Amino acid sequence: MRIADTGLITKAVKELCLKANIELRGDILSALEKARRKERSSKSRRILDIIIKNAAIAKKKRLPICQDTGMIMVYLKIGQDVRIKGDVKKAAEKGIGQAYKEGYLRKSIVRDPLVRKNTGTNLPAVIYIDLVPGNKIDVRVAVKGFGCENVSKTRMFKPVDSAREIEDFVVASVKDAGSRPCPPVYVGVGIGGTLDKAVSLSKQAVFRKLGKNSSIPHIARMERSVLKRINGLKIGAMGMGGDATALGVSVLTYPTHIAGLPVAVNISCHATRDARKVI
Repeated sequence: MRIADTGLITKAVKELCLKANIELRGDILSALEKARRKERSSKSRRILDIIIKNAAIAKKKRLPICQDTGMIMVYLKIGQDVRIKGDVKKAAEKGIGQAYKEGYLRKSIVRDPLVRKNTGTNLPAVIYIDLVPGNKIDVRVAVKGFGCENVSKTRMFKPVDSAREIEDFVVASVKDAGSRPCPPVYVGVGIGGTLDKAVSLSKQAVFRKLGKNSSIPHIARMERSVLKRINGLKIGAMGMGGDATALGVSVLTYPTHIAGLPVAVNISCHATRDARKVI
């Protein structure tokens, strides 16, 4: 049995909060550069140039990629052979608080969703904890700004509805979003489980490295089809028209009830931000 102090979690979460907010994921940056090379619209090429330059400046000067430094989601996979001394959730939130204070990151969280008074700490966060085999602690921090969160959607389909109808819903969700989520976007789709499970799947779908499709053949076909159709919308970078409306589409599925077919669409902006560390 491995004994671990919560200080390890605090330190890792702090480090990952800063990294996710300041350093654009390598696969996202590569996809943006590829989109820039292929883009036929001069306006969209210019926008992509600015996005890529912005990422470089953020990394060099240790500044946030985007002014919306988001709501933090922490995913902890804790090995069953690890005993943690202390409160895991408090340790994670301590790391977030330190990162947002020391990094001068914008605090965007309100305590009550109706009263709307800012907590001044960017806390509380949304924290998920899973027990897994082993003696390691897998820590992932995701930063979600609400320009793109506000245009994400869910729908409860009927079991008899077709895959094509689900595709139509995903494409329509991106079309309705237009320029608001700061495209080119990364679209995560969750299909199955319960309503909340589908949403959770859609969030985790964008953790997949861009350029990789599902290992399930019919899901991989859906991903490719939806991506082609979304880019056919010609919304383009920041809504200026062009070829690059989406950088990728990732679909995760889960078994579901005979009477249901939940679907969630998580639209993530060009600054899809997360970072991971195993301790």
